[in-house]
Amino acid sequence: MSLTESIVDYRRHLKRRNLSANTVKNYINTLKHFVVWLDVPIEKTGCRQVLAYIDHLLDRRLSPKTINCHLNSVRRFFDYLRYEEGIHIVNPVKAGYALRLPKPLPKYLKKPKVDTLLSAVKGKRDLAMFMLMLRCGLRVEEVAHLTLTAVDLKRQTLMVIHGKGGKDRMVFISDDACRAVSAYLRWRPKSRYKRMFLVEKGTYKGRPISIRGVQKRMEYYAQKTGLSISCHHLRHTMATQMLNADADLATIKDLLGHSCITTTQRYCKVSNLKVQRDYFKAMQKVEQRDGGAPSVPGKPKPGMRMPSVVEKEP
Repeated sequence: MSLTESIVDYRRHLKRRNLSANTVKNYINTLKHFVVWLDVPIEKTGCRQVLAYIDHLLDRRLSPKTINCHLNSVRRFFDYLRYEEGIHIVNPVKAGYALRLPKPLPKYLKKPKVDTLLSAVKGKRDLAMFMLMLRCGLRVEEVAHLTLTAVDLKRQTLMVIHGKGGKDRMVFISDDACRAVSAYLRWRPKSRYKRMFLVEKGTYKGRPISIRGVQKRMEYYAQKTGLSISCHHLRHTMATQMLNADADLATIKDLLGHSCITTTQRYCKVSNLKVQRDYFKAMQKVEQRDGGAPSVPGKPKPGMRMPSVVEKEP
């Protein structure tokens, strides 16, 4: 079997696993990058070639996360050849080859920056899209794929169909987001497409807006306002604001669609306002229980006068 046929069959294998179209596309594209770069037959690929490929990706200044995605695609393909096609081949991608990833805290926007962004948005469509990310915590792909039937403005609910990982979930729409979506729907031109948000200008006018189209609108307003902002920052902002408003961590997890609560717990590290309130609230109870804070050695009590200090002559 030729390499091209193997890649075609591998694509069918990924689709049979019911992976999303975007995931299949990413696996195949990253695999093709490796195959085009490789200067030996695929069956003769060894650890030396994989390490050289990592150096090649580092020279291209790709991020560690992106490099690990490339390695994961190559590793999965070799597993497929061995276990599905029955080819006796050793997987050259070892577990220790993955790059260590940094763990940055989620970035969120403070209120002045949120106000600056929203005040710069004039179009009803763009405002509705951004408000759904800011108030409902939707991912950019979830906004782009949102359908008209998934939104119930009367109940102020929204059903996310086939979110990340193929999971469905229900979220709620705040009053201001509901007003923004309602204003857009009254203005939205009639269309045969079920997707809510449509392209407004250009060749594809009237068709559903793409994920990249939503991101470009955010990039436009980021340049216009001078803010360093992305669509995902709005989702982080929603989670941080809810945590600061004393929302339960499990509730935020369900609204964001996280599979594991440890992912949601990252927001506890940036939500200093809640930590500050919890600390002083707890310390107040501790002090009341202990009958006041103990005096610190060397520090005078309230009302006590310190004796004057007279320097002795040497």
